[in-house]
Amino acid sequence: MGLTRQYLRYGPAALFGLVASARGNVAFVALRGERARCVAVPACEHVFVWDTRKGEKVLILKGLKQEVSCLCPSPDGLHLAVGYEDGSIRVFSLLSGESNITFNGHKAAVTALQYDHLGGRLVSGSKDTDVIVWDVINESGLYRLRGHKDAVTQVLFLKEKNLLVTSGKDTLVKWWDLDTQHCFKTLVGHRTEVWGMALISEEKRLITGSGDSELRVWDITYIQEVKDPDEPESKKSKRSSPGLEENTEENESLELDECPEERLVKCSKVGSIMREGRDRIVTLATDRTGKILACHGTDVVLEVFSVLSEEEVQKKLEKKMKKAKKKAKQNSEEEPEGNVELSLQEEIQRVTNIRASSKIKSFDLILSPKGELKIVLLLQNNIIESYNLNLLAQVPQAVRVSKITIGGHRSDVRTLAFSSDNIAILSAAAESVKIWNRSTLQCIRTMDCEYALCSLFVPGDRQVVVGTKTGKLQLYDLASGSLMETVNAHDGAVWSIALSPDQRGFVTGGADKCVKFWEFELVKDESSIQKRLSVKHVRVLQLDEDVLCVRYSPNQKLLAVSLLDCTVKVFYVDTLKFFLSLYGHKLPVLCMDISCDGTLIVTGSADRNVKIWGLDFGDCHRSLFAHDDSVMYLQFVVKSHLFFTAGKDGKIKQWDADKFEHIQTLEGHHQEVWCLALSPNGDYVVSASHDKSLRLWERTREPLVLEEEREMQREAEYEESVAKEEQPVVAGETQGETGLAGKKTIETIKAAERIMEAIELYREEMAKLKEHEAICKAAGKEVPFPVNPILRAYGSITPSAYVLEVFKKVKSSELEESLLVLPFSYVPDLLRLFNEYIHQGSEVELLCRALLFLLKIHFGQITSNHMLVTVIENLKKTTISRVSEARDVLGFNMAGLQFLKREIEAKDEVTFFADATDRFEEKKKKRKKKEKMVLAVL
Repeated sequence: MGLTRQYLRYGPAALFGLVASARGNVAFVALRGERARCVAVPACEHVFVWDTRKGEKVLILKGLKQEVSCLCPSPDGLHLAVGYEDGSIRVFSLLSGESNITFNGHKAAVTALQYDHLGGRLVSGSKDTDVIVWDVINESGLYRLRGHKDAVTQVLFLKEKNLLVTSGKDTLVKWWDLDTQHCFKTLVGHRTEVWGMALISEEKRLITGSGDSELRVWDITYIQEVKDPDEPESKKSKRSSPGLEENTEENESLELDECPEERLVKCSKVGSIMREGRDRIVTLATDRTGKILACHGTDVVLEVFSVLSEEEVQKKLEKKMKKAKKKAKQNSEEEPEGNVELSLQEEIQRVTNIRASSKIKSFDLILSPKGELKIVLLLQNNIIESYNLNLLAQVPQAVRVSKITIGGHRSDVRTLAFSSDNIAILSAAAESVKIWNRSTLQCIRTMDCEYALCSLFVPGDRQVVVGTKTGKLQLYDLASGSLMETVNAHDGAVWSIALSPDQRGFVTGGADKCVKFWEFELVKDESSIQKRLSVKHVRVLQLDEDVLCVRYSPNQKLLAVSLLDCTVKVFYVDTLKFFLSLYGHKLPVLCMDISCDGTLIVTGSADRNVKIWGLDFGDCHRSLFAHDDSVMYLQFVVKSHLFFTAGKDGKIKQWDADKFEHIQTLEGHHQEVWCLALSPNGDYVVSASHDKSLRLWERTREPLVLEEEREMQREAEYEESVAKEEQPVVAGETQGETGLAGKKTIETIKAAERIMEAIELYREEMAKLKEHEAICKAAGKEVPFPVNPILRAYGSITPSAYVLEVFKKVKSSELEESLLVLPFSYVPDLLRLFNEYIHQGSEVELLCRALLFLLKIHFGQITSNHMLVTVIENLKKTTISRVSEARDVLGFNMAGLQFLKREIEAKDEVTFFADATDRFEEKKKKRKKKEKMVLAVL
C-alpha cells in the first residue's frame, strides 16, 4: 500500500458566548446548601449552572452530541435529570457533575420530566407521544404508557395516590392509575392544545393552560375518601351498598364516561381565571409549596397569582358571612342561609405582572419562609434575569436583582475575526461587538454597534473595523472600548471587507454595486494633541450587480469580487482592469478565498456547491457538493491548500483542494453556522451559529487517516440505523396501553452480544473440562488443564462465574432490551446457570428480574421443551426460598433501623421522621378501612 497523505485532526476545544439556550427550561438547583442562588440552564448539549448573585458559571454538566430539551432537579436537590433531543435522559450528580444513569426509551425529544415526591421514580413525556415511568434507584425503566395522539407537554405525579396526570398537544388531559398502568379518565374540555398544567390546594385542584387566555380550574375529589365511613360504621356498609349503586347508576346516566373509573377520582370544571395575555400559554407552574402560581405566554409578561390555603379560605368565608349578616340586619331581612361562597378569583388572586426585557422562554420560582418570592427567567435573547417579590408588602412589586448577559450576544453573531497574535477573537452581532480572550474564553470588551456584517482587526490589533447593514464603517479603539469614528461607506449593506496584503488599507464591497478602496491614516483632532487612526477613501470600482464578497490575492495583484449574478469577477488591483470571470454556480457566491500561494480560488455558493478554480486561467478544477444547505463561509488554512467551509446545515467541513477530498466534519452546532474564522497560525477555528453559541476548534497532534475516518462514519451511520429499526416484539403480545420502557439501541445489541459470547465461552470450557476429565481418567493421573486467557484475566474464575460477571455488567436500564434480542438457543443454558447462581445465593434480585422476563417472553417455547421441565421445577424451589430469605433480611434491617431511630429519639428527645411516620400510619389506617369495607361488602 502506498503512503497515504496524513492530516491533523481538529477537535472541539470549547463552547462559549452562550448564557442559555432557549430550547429547554430553567430550574433552581441546590448547590452548597443554598436553594435559591444557583440556576441550571440548557446550553446546547451541555447544562450550565450559574450563580445568579455573582453572575459566574459554577458548574458545567457535559453532554454528548444532542441538544438539551428539558431539565428537572430531584426533590433532594442532589441530582438533575436532563432530557435530550434524541429522547435519551441522563441523571447528573450535582456534587460531582458526572452522569451515572442513562435512560433510553423515547424516539423523539423529551418534552417533560418530573420526579415523584420521594425522588425514587422519574416520569418522562416526549414528542413521540409516549409517557415512560423510570425507576431511578434500580436505574431501569418500569413501563411505557401509550394513549396520547400528539406530543406530551406536561407530566405530574400525585403525592397521596399512585396516580399520574399527563397533558398533550392532542387537547387531552389523561389520568393514569400506576398500580394497574392504565388510563382511567380523560378530560376533554379543551378546544386547543394543552400547553401547561399545575396542581394546587394540596392536590385538590388542577389548573390547565391551553391556546387561549383562559386558565381552566378543575376540582379533584378522591371518591374513596368520600365513601369511606368512620371506623365503627364500616360494618354497616352492606346495608348502604344499594344506595351507592343507585348513585353510580345516576352518575352513569349523567355522564357516559363516568363508569368504573369514577371509583378513583372525580374531576369537574369549577371555572376559569383569565390571563392578560391573549396568546397561548408557554409555561404554567407553581412553586414547591403550591402557594404561588405563575404563567407566561409568547410575550414579555410573567403573571403571578397567589393561591389561598384552606385556613385563609375559611377566614375569608367567615368575614364574608359577617358582612352578609350585617347587610341582612340593616335591610331587616332574615339571616342569610349558608349560601355565601368565595369566587374562584378570590381564592386565586392576581399578585402582580413582571415585565422582562425580552420574550420569556421559561421560568422557575422559589418561595422563602420569610414570604419572599425568588423568580428566575430564561429569555429568548441569551439572558437570565432574576427577580425578588415581597409578598407581604401592601402592593407587591418585583425588583430585578441580577441579570446575566456578559457571556454572550443578544442576537446571532454574523462576523468573526482573529487577531494577528492568535489570542483575541472578535465577534459582532446586531447590537454589540465583543472581544474574547481565546485561552480563558472571557469577554474582555463589549462595545455597542449597529447591525454588523463583516469585521477585521487593524494591523497592530489595537483597533477594529466593523462593516454594518446600514452601509457604515465603525472604527473602535480596544484599549478604551470606545467608538472612534463612523464613516458612511456604502449606500447599502457592507457585505464584505478584506485587508490588503501590504496591511496599509482594506477594501469593502457593498449592496450599492461598489467596491471601495480605503487606506489607514493618522489624523489629529482639534480637541486632542495626539493623533488617532482614521480611514481614507482612495478609489472606487463601480459594478453592475450587488457585491457579496471581496478578496485580495496574496501578492496584491488581483482582486476577486463575487456578484449577485452568480459570477465571480477578477480584476487587476493597480489598473482595476477586468481579468477573469468565473461562472458556473447556479445561485450567488456567498463566500470565497484565495490560497496563500495565489494559485487557487475557492468559491462557496447558495447552491450548496464549492468550486475550486485555478487563478491563472480561471479554469474550474472541481465542483464539490459540500453541504445540505447554503455554504455560508469559507477560508483557507494558512500555508496549505486545505480549507474549511461552514454551512446552513449546521456542519463545518475541512477539504483538500489538491486532492478534492473531504477530510473531516466538525459536528457540534445545532443550527445554521453563519461564519467562521481561522487563526493566523492555523491552529484554531472559531465558528458562530444561530444556536447563539460560539465554538472553538483546536488542531490536535493526532494524525487523521481518511480510510479510518470513512470507516468511523459508516459505523456511526449503522448505529443510527439500528436505533431506527423496528423494535423487537414479544410473542403473543398485542399493542396495548402499556409497553416496555426501553428501546433497541446499539448498546443493547452489544450487551446481548457480550452475553452470547460469554455463554459460548462457557459451553466451550465445559466441553474442554469433560475432555480433560476423560484424559485424566485414561492417563490415571492429573494432567495440567490449560486456563482460558479471558478467565485468567478475571483471576482464573470458573466459566459459570464469568457468565455472571458479564451479566452483572449489563446496565440495569438496558437489561430487558438486551434479553429481548437474545436468541432462544442461549436461553436454556442461561436458565441452568440461573439455577446454579440462585442456589448459591448470588445476585438474587438481578437474576430473578431477568428470569421472570425470560419466562414472560419465551413462555411458549420454555413450557413446550421437556428438557427444561426439571430446570424450571428446581428454579421454582430455589427462587422462592432465596427471595423469602432476602425479604427476611430486609425485614430484619428495617426493624433494626427503627430500633436505632427510637434509640436516637430517646437520647436527643427529638421526634425524627415524625411526618413520614404519621403519613405511613394514616395510609395504613385507610388501607385497613378499605379492606374492612371490601370484606363487609363481600
